[in-house]
Amino acid sequence: MDLSIEYARTPDGVIIAHTSFGSGVPLVSIPPALPWSNIEEEWEIPEWRHYYEHLSETFRVVRYDNRGAGLSSRDVPIINLETHLQDLEAVVDKLGLDRFILFGLYFNAEIAVAYAAKHPERVEGLILWIPVLHAEESTRPQAEQEALDRLMDIDYAIFTETLAHTIFGWEQGESAHRMAQYMQGSMTAETFKNCWKHDDDVDVRPLLSKIQAPTLVVHRRDYKATNLEVSRRVVAAMPNARLAIQPGSSLSPYMGDVGATVDLFNEFAGVDRERADNQRSLHAHDRDPHESAVAFRTIMFTDMEESTAITQRLGDAGAQELVRLHNGIVEQALARFGGSRVKHTGDGIMASFPTASGAVECGIEIQRAFGRRTDDEPETVVSVRIGINAGEPVAEGDDLFGTAVQLASRVCARAEAGEILTTDVVRQLVAGKGFLFFDKGAAELRGFEDPVRVYEVRWRPDQA
Repeated sequence: MDLSIEYARTPDGVIIAHTSFGSGVPLVSIPPALPWSNIEEEWEIPEWRHYYEHLSETFRVVRYDNRGAGLSSRDVPIINLETHLQDLEAVVDKLGLDRFILFGLYFNAEIAVAYAAKHPERVEGLILWIPVLHAEESTRPQAEQEALDRLMDIDYAIFTETLAHTIFGWEQGESAHRMAQYMQGSMTAETFKNCWKHDDDVDVRPLLSKIQAPTLVVHRRDYKATNLEVSRRVVAAMPNARLAIQPGSSLSPYMGDVGATVDLFNEFAGVDRERADNQRSLHAHDRDPHESAVAFRTIMFTDMEESTAITQRLGDAGAQELVRLHNGIVEQALARFGGSRVKHTGDGIMASFPTASGAVECGIEIQRAFGRRTDDEPETVVSVRIGINAGEPVAEGDDLFGTAVQLASRVCARAEAGEILTTDVVRQLVAGKGFLFFDKGAAELRGFEDPVRVYEVRWRPDQA
């Protein structure tokens, strides 16, 4: 799996590096080794990569480097809760994520809690892993903490080695050393000393009672630095939270039984593991270079209306922001309705679905999402046309080809702004599913000798 690194800019001008991988429910992971982070170097640590590969089978995982660390801006004056919130907000805004699950670990759980309280409309679910929401909840002896502080001043390398063994729970010498090197490369000793210090006066615990999002609190049974009672208090303070106790003594979710951890997350997110397994198997079959014939699939194209005019009006940077908004909305809808992105098409996306009903539902969700955005921001209207067809495409590498794909593309081009057009085969496949179609008649489509009958999916309340 190759990473694609992108960048977002915070209101105070800091550049935040981020990446996303996998497909499914969006899961945004706050840098798990706060304040250290390097989304590129994480893939060099086998345990970490193993965890992400499992997680990306059912989630679209979003990772970013906080300011001062990794591939983000290193030269920053201060790092605190407020700047962490700015970093997170910049990334999810850049990706256009309307709803997502937010993952917070240990001390960075306070960032997750603060964000969920500030943006309840965007947090679909909250996962707090061994959360410490105030310094007094850590059960590390004061003398041990003071010794760590002195060690940090004396030798940054030994300090990180010690943390890898004690706090993060890497018991094997070689693995712990690799984790320490990761921390040293992620953030310099100078930045750590001068810019980052956990503010013991910050206390987000009063926010817990205000968070309505479903919340999963996970605790390792044998973790020593924080007592299980701390996690129990977090659950008791929240109106919609539950506690899961996992075996093991490591703070890191990528240690121990990774499969059990991901299964727990799947269950919390409502992911049908059997369905996901079937989809992955089918997707893998689609991409097999030795197999050209693909099972019956439904193909969907999206296309932004008047993209050239948008570029002329807003400039390249402004237009690209709208493209990213479009991609985020479409990707989120694909995750919800079982679609798989095949490729970007410049101003749109081509996607594949195992069912026609999933494709139609996805198209409706996309148009409704853009409709809501138009209501909120009428000064920058983004209109999208959608075309859907079903058939047996041909696979070559990572792409799909053939008549089924070409027809879906031509139908999309025929659609007006805000329309969803389908072929008759799609209409027949979803008969009895409650969708409302309007016959648009036979259309002359480029490359097709005979006229093709197309149907509009009625998705607006005033079209019923």
